[in-house]
Amino acid sequence: MSKRGFEIIRTAIAIGVAFVILFMVIIFISEEPFVALHSIFIAPLSSVRIFGNVIELMIPMMFTGLALSLVFSGRNFNLASEGAFLAGGIVVMIIALSTSLSPLLTWILIFIGAGLIGAVIVGTPGYLKIKTGASELVSSIMLNSIIVFVGIYILNKWFRDVDINGIGSLAYPKEILFTSIIPGTRIHAGLIIAIIVVIGTYLLMYKTKFGYKIRMTGKNQSFAKVVGINVTVTAMFTQIAGGAIAGIGGAVQAMSMYTRFVWNISPGFGWDGVVVAILARNNPKNVPFAAFFYAYLRIGASIMARRSDVPAEIILVVQGIIILLIVSKKLTAKLEYKSLLKKLDMKAEVAK
Repeated sequence: MSKRGFEIIRTAIAIGVAFVILFMVIIFISEEPFVALHSIFIAPLSSVRIFGNVIELMIPMMFTGLALSLVFSGRNFNLASEGAFLAGGIVVMIIALSTSLSPLLTWILIFIGAGLIGAVIVGTPGYLKIKTGASELVSSIMLNSIIVFVGIYILNKWFRDVDINGIGSLAYPKEILFTSIIPGTRIHAGLIIAIIVVIGTYLLMYKTKFGYKIRMTGKNQSFAKVVGINVTVTAMFTQIAGGAIAGIGGAVQAMSMYTRFVWNISPGFGWDGVVVAILARNNPKNVPFAAFFYAYLRIGASIMARRSDVPAEIILVVQGIIILLIVSKKLTAKLEYKSLLKKLDMKAEVAK
C-alpha cells in the first residue's frame, strides 16, 4: 500500500473514531438523541437555503485552508493567516469608502491591496524567524491581535457610521458587492474565485519545479539543502503566497456576506483553516472537500443546538479528536510496518 493510501486510512480512522465518540456523547447526555443526530447529519440537506449555508461557510474556509496548506507544505508553523484574512476586510473598507472608481477597477485595487497586505502580514513572522530566530508560531499569533486593534482604530477614526446601532463602517457602494449566483441562497461569486485559486495553487505545487522544491523542503530540509534548494527562499515564498491567498479570501468574504465592515473581533476563519489544511493533508486539491466536510459539520451543529438539548460546541470536541488522531504517526504504524515487510519479501522473491 502506498503512503497516500496510509494517509487516507489514517484520516478515515480519525473521522470514524470521532464520530463514534460523538454518537456516544449525544446518546448519553441528550434526552432526544435521535433529534440531535438527525439535525447534525441530515438537516443540512433538508432545504436549498440550508445547504446554501454550508457552501457559504465553505468558501472562506477554502481560502484559509488553502493558505495554510501552502504554509505547512513549506514546513512553517505560521498562523498569521487569521490576521491576513481580517486585513483583507480592512482593505475593502478603506478602498470602497475612499475611492469612486468603477466596480471593476475597485475590485482589482481591492484584490491587489488585500493580497499585498496579506503577504506582508504572514511574511513578517517568517522574516523575523530568519533574521532573529524568533518563533513564527508565537509572533504570528501576537500579530493577529495587533491586526484586530489596528482595524478597530481605522474604523473608529475614519469610517465609522455613528447612525447605526452598533460598531460598523459606513455602507459599501452596492455596485462592488458580490450578489447571489444561485436563487434562494447567498452563494456568491467568491466560490468561483476560490476554485480558481485552488486550481492555480495545485498546479504550482504539483506541476512546477518550484512546487517540487516546496514539497521537498517540507519533507526533508536537510536533503533539500544537499541538492541545492534554497530552503530559506522557499519557506518565505510559501508564507508570502499563503498570506496573499488569505488576504484575498478576507476581501471576498467582506464584499459577499456584508454590506459594511463590522469585524471588531477576529472572524476566526484562519483557525478554521488549520483544521481544513490538516484534513486536506496540505494538498490543494483536497481543500474543497475538507472545507465542505467541516462546514457541513458546523452548520449541522448549529441546527442541532437550536432543535435539541445538545450544544453546538460539541463539534469542537469532534474537531480536536480528528486533529489529534490525524497527526498521530502511530495510528497506522502497524499497517505501514506490515506493508514494508511485505514489500521486502516480494523483493527477496524477485531477487531469487
